[in-house]
Amino acid sequence: MGISLASKIKSANKTLIVDGNLDRVGDFFTQDYAVHLTSRDMKGGYKIVQDVLGALRQSFPDIQVDVDILLEGNDRVAWQRTLRATHKGKFKNFPANGLQIVWRDMVTSQFRDGLIAEEWVITDLAEQLLLSRKSKQ
Repeated sequence: MGISLASKIKSANKTLIVDGNLDRVGDFFTQDYAVHLTSRDMKGGYKIVQDVLGALRQSFPDIQVDVDILLEGNDRVAWQRTLRATHKGKFKNFPANGLQIVWRDMVTSQFRDGLIAEEWVITDLAEQLLLSRKSKQ
């Protein structure tokens, strides 16, 4: 029996986000990976994953992730992660503030041939960055 889809989700988060091994994206994602965010869809396979996670790790170098699996099906996993990190570098339009930030992502991942092919993501990172900016002032 192979590794469960939930285990792949947990392994991807540790390997790519916590450890920063972005050269291993192909171990977890398809070449034509796509992600659906609240306001837009992004396609671009490995490059999208590497760009987003690279920016995240640059802005939050001490990032830690806890993954909770909510539901696992034949080809999909619904899950939530809680991320904790110190905001040490600019992230999008948010300048570094040196504060500890905690945010959550809700994700549904669809797999194809054992790799994540498509995801739907909702995050409260921007909200938490706004709140931290106000608390710093």
